[in-house]
Amino acid sequence: MCTVCGCAEGNVSIEGQKPAVKYPYRSRRAHGHAHTHDHSHEHGHDHHHEHSHAHEQAQPAQHDAGLHDYGQGPARAHAPGLSQARMVKIEQDILGKNNGYATANRQWLAQRGIFAINLVSSPGSGKTTLLTETIKRLAASVPLAVIEGDQQTANDAERIRAAGAPAIQINTGKGCHLDAHMVGAALQSLAPADDSLLLIENVGNLVCPAAFDLGEAHKVAILSVTEGEDKPLKYPDMFAAADLMLLNKTDLLPHLDFDVEACIACARRVNPAIEVLQVSAKSGAGMDDWLQWLAGGLIAARAGKADQVARLQARISELEAQLAARG
Repeated sequence: MCTVCGCAEGNVSIEGQKPAVKYPYRSRRAHGHAHTHDHSHEHGHDHHHEHSHAHEQAQPAQHDAGLHDYGQGPARAHAPGLSQARMVKIEQDILGKNNGYATANRQWLAQRGIFAINLVSSPGSGKTTLLTETIKRLAASVPLAVIEGDQQTANDAERIRAAGAPAIQINTGKGCHLDAHMVGAALQSLAPADDSLLLIENVGNLVCPAAFDLGEAHKVAILSVTEGEDKPLKYPDMFAAADLMLLNKTDLLPHLDFDVEACIACARRVNPAIEVLQVSAKSGAGMDDWLQWLAGGLIAARAGKADQVARLQARISELEAQLAARG
C-alpha cells in the first residue's frame, strides 16, 4: 500500500504502446530495465519507481511513543510493521523520484512551447464534458492533445477523439492518480505538436493527485455546483496546489441551493491566490473566459520556447566568436 495516498498495487497500461507498457504500479522489486522515450529524456528506474512502496514482512506494531496511530505522527498514517520514521522516508523517496520525472517532463514540454495543464476533480464533476466542449471550440485553431487517466476503460479517450483531438488512455488499475512517469511514457506515443496545448485529465480524485507533479504548467481544479460549497475546505491540499478553480455546471444553479460566493470564499481561505472562473459546458456560459485563460498560457509557453532558442543562439554565437579569436 502507498504511504503517500493509500492506493493498492495494480497494473498500469498505456494505450498505443506495443506491447502495452505494464508494470507493477507501486512495486519495490527490482527489474533491470529502463523505459526510454523519444522525447529526449529517459525514465530509467529500478522499480523502487517514483512510487516506491514497501512490501516488508509485517512485524508486530511498534508504537513510536504513541504516535503510530492513524492520523498521528510525522507520516500522519498507519501501516502495520512500519514505524512513522520509515513511512516518512518512503514518502520522501516516492515524491522525490516523481519530482525528478516531472522536471524532465517540464523541460521537454518547455523546449517545444507546449502548454500543459493537469485537470483534477471529483468523479462526476463534468470534467470530460467540459474537456470535449473545449476541444470542439479550439480544435480548428489550436493544435492540442489529451492524456486521459482512469482506473479502467478507454471510454473517455474515445469521447475525446470523437470531439476532434488525439488522445491516449492511461489505465492505472487500482491506482488512484497519474504520476510523472506515466505521463512521460504517454508522451512517447502521443507526440504532441510543438506550440500546442496538452490537456491531462487526471483520475477522478481530490486527494492523491495534489501530491504528484506531472510536469504541468498549472493544476486546474474543477468543482461542480452539485457538490458542497465547503469542498475546498474538506480537500485543502488540492485547492492549495491549484492555480485555477473552474466552478462548473453553473446552468444548474437555479435548481440548487448552492452559494457561489461562499464556495469561492472557501477556496480563497485555502489559497488566496487561486483564480476562479464560473463555467457551463452545456449553456456555454463562461467558456470564452476559460478559452482566453488557455490562450494566455499558450502565448506564455511559446514565448518561453522562443526565449530558450534565443539564449541558445546567443551562446552559440559567443562560442563561435571565442573560437575565431583563438585563430
